[in-house]
Amino acid sequence: MSARETFSGGVAVITGAGAGIGAGLARYASRLGMTVVLADVNAGAVTALRDELHAAGGAAVDVVCDVRDPDAVQGLADKTYRDVGPVRLLVNNAGVEQLGYLWDTPVANWRRVVDINVSGVFYGVRAFLPKMMATDEHAWVWNLSSVGGVVAIPLQASYVASKHAVLALTECLHLDVQLAGHDHHIHIQAVLPGAVVSDIFESAGGVDTSVATDAAAADAQRSAMLDIKAAAMDPLAAAEMIFDQATEGRFYLLTQPEQVSSAMTERANVLASQRPPMLRRSRFDPAQQ
Repeated sequence: MSARETFSGGVAVITGAGAGIGAGLARYASRLGMTVVLADVNAGAVTALRDELHAAGGAAVDVVCDVRDPDAVQGLADKTYRDVGPVRLLVNNAGVEQLGYLWDTPVANWRRVVDINVSGVFYGVRAFLPKMMATDEHAWVWNLSSVGGVVAIPLQASYVASKHAVLALTECLHLDVQLAGHDHHIHIQAVLPGAVVSDIFESAGGVDTSVATDAAAADAQRSAMLDIKAAAMDPLAAAEMIFDQATEGRFYLLTQPEQVSSAMTERANVLASQRPPMLRRSRFDPAQQ
């Protein structure tokens, strides 16, 4: 079956839908004929995207939701099932970056990364999955990890740790669904994007310059990642690849299969040889880690 045959007519809920890969997934889901629930803390962004999708003949609903709040995420699930319909696709995508040496990272910034990138995924699973399992209809849960979920990168420890956590969470959830006997209709998949155009580095947390031992390192990392963004993948093209791979039944959904697969192989080799991570030619480029 094609992605259109698989997903058309269903409801997709996407957190962090206001920009970047979340917006790309929303646009592509709409093109496939899905009704898209656009969830984001940025009301203006999802309202504008809703209007864009409507103008193109699609169906979309915008909802302001902070995934750090479990009650807000539960409210998103309840509202969707009450006002829109049963969910065929849940995309736990909302995420933020943090730059700088780990010891220079403010506690508030660490909590922001963990609360959004990790707890936000957990809250999404907890709010939606029981409703999805309550019927025998096919449904998909995509949790956004990253190529950062299989590498070690200096000056991004908070973010990388969160994406490793999301990958492990998703792998365990896949097994939980099997053990509970719902794997015949519930499809759990991990999304590992490489470099995809977004504003994540512009909005990334930094360090407190009044107390940081090396604030310049965080600034240099931001500049380097923005340089990588210039050659990053278009979100709509990334979304198409993700939907196609999901339809094929893959567990790991990769936006740049060759690059991300190479990083996964390198990670496996590091663990198998039990050698410590090493700095590469470029400490900034995830593809070089």
